[in-house]
Amino acid sequence: MKILLDTHVLIWTLQDSPMLPFNIREAIVDENNEIYVSVLSLWEIAIKHKNKPELMPFDATQIRDYAMRSGFIFLSLGLDAITTYDKYDLSAHKDPFDQMLICQSQAHNMRLLTHDKALKTYGIGFVELFWLMKGIIYIDTLFIYLYNNH
Repeated sequence: MKILLDTHVLIWTLQDSPMLPFNIREAIVDENNEIYVSVLSLWEIAIKHKNKPELMPFDATQIRDYAMRSGFIFLSLGLDAITTYDKYDLSAHKDPFDQMLICQSQAHNMRLLTHDKALKTYGIGFVELFWLMKGIIYIDTLFIYLYNNH
């Protein structure tokens, strides 16, 4: 399976954070899965680190190096993802990085692994969503109607 990591999932993975449930960790280290990191995530990290280094202690170079050592595959932003943007109403989520991660996952037939519950509102493909609530881990595998039925 091809999995695209959302930015915070990438950071949690590289930090070996307890925020990642066991089965999510297993999916990431499973040799049968291809784990992708968008260059957009590195750009987002660079911006956040520059603007608020106290909140984002890692810079993009450090994250890139960790991801490379982990064997993750980098995904460039291409015309396929940009033109996918036109197919969907992504106005429910104001974060342009998340919007493009959704488009990249759709354009490349990937699962987007995220902790962002706001992404549930989209009528787009497979999103692997997990969150912690009262100490219990909830996992949803969502297949939501594709607007263009492809």
